[in-house]
Amino acid sequence: MSQWSQVQQLEIKFLEQVDQFYDDNFPMEIRHLLAQWIEGQDWEAASNNEAMAMILLQNLLVQVEEQLDRVSQEKNLLSIHNLKRIRKLLQGKYHGNPMHIAVIISNCLREERRILAAASMPVQGPLEKSLQNSVVSERQRNVEHKVSAIKNSAQLTDQDVKYLEDLQEEFDFRYKTLQSLEQNDKNSVLIKQEMLALQAMLNTLDYKRKEVLSKIGRVIHEIDLLLSNMLTEELLDWKRRQQIACIGGPLHGGLDQLQNCFTLLAESLFQVRRQLEKLDELLTRLTYDGDPIPVQRPQLLEKVNFLLYNLFRNSFVVERQPCMPTHPQRPMVLKTLIQFTVKLRLLIKLPELNYQIRVKATIDKNVSTVSNRRFVLCGTHVKAMNMDESANGSLSVEFRHLQPKEMKSSAGSKGNEGPHMVTEELHSISFETQVCLYGLTINLETSSLPVVMISNVSQLPNAWASIIWYNLSTNDPQNLSFFNNPPSATLSQLLEVLSWQFSSYVGRGLNSEQLSMLAEKLMGQQVTYNDYQLSWAKFCKEHLPGKCFTFWVWLEAILDLIKKHILPLWIDGYIMGFVSKEKERILLRDKTPGTFLLRFSESNLGGITFTWVDQLENGDVTFHSVEPYNKGRLSALPFADILRDYKVIMADNVPENPLKYLYPDIPKDKAFGKHYSCQPNEVSKPSDGGVKGYVPSVFIPVSKILNDSTDPHSPSDLLPMSPSVYAVLREHLSPTVIETAVRCKPST
Repeated sequence: MSQWSQVQQLEIKFLEQVDQFYDDNFPMEIRHLLAQWIEGQDWEAASNNEAMAMILLQNLLVQVEEQLDRVSQEKNLLSIHNLKRIRKLLQGKYHGNPMHIAVIISNCLREERRILAAASMPVQGPLEKSLQNSVVSERQRNVEHKVSAIKNSAQLTDQDVKYLEDLQEEFDFRYKTLQSLEQNDKNSVLIKQEMLALQAMLNTLDYKRKEVLSKIGRVIHEIDLLLSNMLTEELLDWKRRQQIACIGGPLHGGLDQLQNCFTLLAESLFQVRRQLEKLDELLTRLTYDGDPIPVQRPQLLEKVNFLLYNLFRNSFVVERQPCMPTHPQRPMVLKTLIQFTVKLRLLIKLPELNYQIRVKATIDKNVSTVSNRRFVLCGTHVKAMNMDESANGSLSVEFRHLQPKEMKSSAGSKGNEGPHMVTEELHSISFETQVCLYGLTINLETSSLPVVMISNVSQLPNAWASIIWYNLSTNDPQNLSFFNNPPSATLSQLLEVLSWQFSSYVGRGLNSEQLSMLAEKLMGQQVTYNDYQLSWAKFCKEHLPGKCFTFWVWLEAILDLIKKHILPLWIDGYIMGFVSKEKERILLRDKTPGTFLLRFSESNLGGITFTWVDQLENGDVTFHSVEPYNKGRLSALPFADILRDYKVIMADNVPENPLKYLYPDIPKDKAFGKHYSCQPNEVSKPSDGGVKGYVPSVFIPVSKILNDSTDPHSPSDLLPMSPSVYAVLREHLSPTVIETAVRCKPST
């Protein structure tokens, strides 16, 4: 079943979450029509490879064109209209930036996987629940409402200023007219009446000036309150959601809404600034005793400028954290001399700023790290922000060719650093720029979340563990000394993040039973883990009891095994994976002989094994576990084929496949049939092809079980033997002869 088919079967509350991240950037209609094709492409790799992204974009347009031809033949007018609109949209938005559509589709697929994983969980995790707090949603609506109200108030004040300007012009005209009259006419009744009228106008002007200044003051006060409270909280929440998304959590959104709020507030402040300038012009033409403009205007202008400074400084954000194209799901881990990408955005989107802001990137600026290692950035580290590269037209800049290079330090400094010390060092990528607009000059600075620098890819697992622990444990964006004394983490939250590693990296998260097994492995016993605090050392530095590796190294090796060798089986949910030997036997004990389950090895890194239940002649139940298969052996033979062809030779019996039903009672071929590379009876005969004079062969995994032993056993070497030849041998040779042949090793 395709991922999209699984999504369509979700409950309505999960479908509403899916609906939130499909829009005109990637229409859901295309996701639906091209579901199988879309899921078959590597969008993650394309999101950091422009050539690959361009090819995929072109192929996507070809697929859309084919769908358009189909609906045209069916004369479906509505579908024809929609597909033409979508084709035009895709061509217009992404032709100049194909990687952006790859990023969007990759994120959508990832978010679908996360929602599918969440739907399979009996209870929503604590972290995800906190991110979807109803109070937060209500605050978002309040912010948007208040910003809209402030914008309207500023525009209405514009009308008041215009009325005041017109009133003063009329006063100026009538006053000058009165002055032009002859001296002997000034005592006339008409003159006295005009002077009274002018006095009344002056009183009205004074009242209107005070009213306009009061309204401007209220607008400034509302902006100040909004920026100091709700909008700042919204921005901090977005940054926290970004942290969580970086370690596999829910896809973070809301930046476009924040951009709209920041931009409207900036426009309102500049509008108020122009209103104050207009009042200054009116002041030069008319002033009087008790005039409120010279008293209040300087204070209001100072406040407006202060708010603009703060607004701009808060609006300069890292939209996409540093990430190596080779490891798109491991952001903030950077390898020396390997390019990484990072994207910044200014949330104040004003046309006057397009291509006018140049951003400079540096590393470890004005900070002291916990080691003597120092780095510089090579490549293009100064670029201009623009509205053309982003599909949504945001004012942003993306650095795509930066490389960290380690500077030579004093002799011996590197040698004092242990393997964990390197991956616990945190560094900072900083960005600075200057905005010059309407007479204001504002210096802006921001920084990425802390990054870990590695010099060898073997350091990647522990470096990623550091990134997980940091972003799980703190919302401080710049605590570079964090690992001097790393805090403990709540076990329930850590388990939720571990499930995210599986949903984001290998397409299927962990259920409550699997998480319980991980909790027991971390704690060494069965515990109620809701409020349990786990140390950093126990997670990543201390070896598991009786093992020569840590918990995290063991788990990372399983992720790697799934990704490279058994991904389809994992996504289908047929690998129980995380189950102890004791629980395994409890599950299988009452099942039909030949029932088996698949679990990850607890003693071998990156190993998977299967255990089946059997029944002896006396009725006793026995269990058999095969030696774990690692990535080396799975590179030679697909795991589904191993399950299909696996044979056991008992002491007095012919070889047979003991695997009948996947736990609890799924026929083996029904579960794994679609993943077999070929059916045994489809192997070609000698005359059908292959090298002339040779019988085509396949690998068949065979194990031998002794009658007097029920201990777990090891599979023999894989025997190159075609199914047809094997069938002939069974007809003509006794089991003893076959067993002898299996046990003998050929001479070399």
